[in-house]
Amino acid sequence: MNILSITWDWDPTLFQIGSFDIRWYGLMWAVAILAAERICYFTFKREGLPSQTLESAFIWIVLGTFVGARLGHCLFYGVDGDFWYFYKNPLEIITGIRDGGMASHGATLGIFLGIWIFCKRNHLPFIWGLDRIAIVAPLSGAIIRLGNLFNSEIVGLPTDAAWGFKFPLCAEDRVIEALADVPARHPAQLYEALCYVLVSAFILWLYYRKDLGRRRPGMLFGVAMIGIFLSRFFIEFCKERQVAFEDFLPLDMGQLLSIPFIILGVVMIIVALKRPAVTDVNAVVANANRFYASEAKKRNKK
Repeated sequence: MNILSITWDWDPTLFQIGSFDIRWYGLMWAVAILAAERICYFTFKREGLPSQTLESAFIWIVLGTFVGARLGHCLFYGVDGDFWYFYKNPLEIITGIRDGGMASHGATLGIFLGIWIFCKRNHLPFIWGLDRIAIVAPLSGAIIRLGNLFNSEIVGLPTDAAWGFKFPLCAEDRVIEALADVPARHPAQLYEALCYVLVSAFILWLYYRKDLGRRRPGMLFGVAMIGIFLSRFFIEFCKERQVAFEDFLPLDMGQLLSIPFIILGVVMIIVALKRPAVTDVNAVVANANRFYASEAKKRNKK
């Protein structure tokens, strides 16, 4: 028994008016998006891109994130292992968001699609967009993991460690009546959040101090993929399985889905290092700005 454990029984509802409520989980998503937007603002400004570029990026990437995260959860996890649940109850794909159910792997795929559309519409290389999202993704991921903490979800396995958390509201322990009988668990959400913050700090250092975002296309993206998903892979070992069918797998779904992204990150770093370093670091942005100027002339003629 761990008498030093922290009891985490935080109400997941921030405030409620009648039947309408706002949850901490939703607030953390909003904070994550705002943080990403601010970092992108300074990044684009540093590289000399106009405000319209940020607006376009914001729309497509946020849309891709939400759609990908929700559909990813519905496709990869279902409800209690029932992969057909959302097929039979399609409205719950939207209405069930407030209760959680957003998959980071699905969000990543949705972000890829959003970046591809954004880059195509703004005459920017796809790899340029991937490197810029790598600057903001780890920090946003850390903030969203705090949302999972407020929801008392994605909890860890029982532990005797002094920093263990009791989650009396989590799905695994809410049936236990006596608080003394609730086991202390690894705060896996905080483990991931801390790892993502460290990855974010390292990527920011590579971008601002080493200028690798412009000199070595693909490097920042590769570091982000390895940092985020390798952390996720190992932390999964101290998490409770999220769905029943994972008990029959050698690795859980989060680990299996992380492996392709880790491999992708390794490949991107190898390719980035093999290619000669870019000497004209302003060429990509200059080409995009010429496109914007050309489009502006066409609109003025009309």
